[in-house]
Amino acid sequence: MRAVIQRVSSSEVRINQESIGKIGYGMNVLLGIKSDDTEADMDYIINKLVNLRIFDDSDGKMNLSILDSAGELLLVSQFTLYGDCRKGRRPGFTRSGSVKEAQKKYDIFVKKIREQPIKKVETGIFQAEMEVSIINDGPVTLLLDSEKNF
Repeated sequence: MRAVIQRVSSSEVRINQESIGKIGYGMNVLLGIKSDDTEADMDYIINKLVNLRIFDDSDGKMNLSILDSAGELLLVSQFTLYGDCRKGRRPGFTRSGSVKEAQKKYDIFVKKIREQPIKKVETGIFQAEMEVSIINDGPVTLLLDSEKNF
């Protein structure tokens, strides 16, 4: 499982010009799920997300988590995080697995993240064509991988 985390002053996801998820200060999380991801992978990513100290304290240092800062979270599925661009000119997505399995795993992830004491959790819609607006704060952008590849 992979996640691209951006600290944002605001973020919104739209489908056909309609807003379906919108947050203020917090995190925009793009989540990639691969075929052999397990609940242990989900738990690792969720634990990192809620405890990463990427929000500024009163001294301007990144010492606060999303929980400490009362931040909000917008989660968007992003299968292209497993795009393999090493060969040829078109990315390959074989590690992404089947849509049906990924949907089940995404739904479990959403349920688990909503169980966390985060002020507000919004999501996109799995497999939908979405427009995501991100106002990156900092900018702060971090990568997580449950296999700890980076």
